[in-house]
Amino acid sequence: MSADEQEKIEGSKAPLIEHLIELRSRLMKTVIAVAIAFLICFFFATDIFNILILPYEEAVGENRQVELIFTAPQEYFFTQLKLALFGALFFAFPVIAGQIYMFAAPGLYKHERDAFLPFLVATPILFIIGASLVFFVIMPLALQFFLSMEQTGPGVAQITHLPKVSEYLGLIMTLIFAFGLVFQLPVVLTLLARAGLVTEEGLKDKRKYAVVATFVMAAVLTPPDPISQLGLAVPTLLLYELSIFSVRLVEKKRLERELEGEEFES
Repeated sequence: MSADEQEKIEGSKAPLIEHLIELRSRLMKTVIAVAIAFLICFFFATDIFNILILPYEEAVGENRQVELIFTAPQEYFFTQLKLALFGALFFAFPVIAGQIYMFAAPGLYKHERDAFLPFLVATPILFIIGASLVFFVIMPLALQFFLSMEQTGPGVAQITHLPKVSEYLGLIMTLIFAFGLVFQLPVVLTLLARAGLVTEEGLKDKRKYAVVATFVMAAVLTPPDPISQLGLAVPTLLLYELSIFSVRLVEKKRLERELEGEEFES
């Protein structure tokens, strides 16, 4: 190995070490933020769970006492831990996203940083919209569907719904995360369009496959009832169409920049 090659290798070590130190710093700040949020959410776990029960109370109605059970001594404690982690990730997301941006920003050009910021803002907004759709619309309707299967009255076996706290929490958390992630579709496809990996025509050509994939995904991610499945599938298809419009705007701006560059060169 020549002396020049040895110097290049030695010179590349310093930037790598600096990046690793920066990555460790960002990870530590992220972990600390999640840990603090976890402790706070665990302290208020019962209050948060009572908020998440509101869709069930709405589905049951005022004429019936809301009752949930746990069948193992440790079940509700572990439910509170899951709830605290769920809340911690939700409330610490601005810190997590900010640390990711601050780690990546030094390697981006100014126009790339300016283009990335709107997506950083849109991500939590779209997640909250998806979570709100679950909380205020999908869960009450789905629970009403499940409760309609109860069997009561004289002369028949009594079949009543008595949910476990862990199962109810698992259901609503799964739906919130599913809808929240699906609502990131415009952000993901727009970023892929900016990278040149997808195009408007390509998305239009694959629309029929997107419809099939959407209903398959809805069947996997949601309970086996038509209300929650349609509640996820229909917004997803609307978001897909919104993504096509967003990709069209990206391609239009790219074409304008190319034309301006040609005029400048001429």
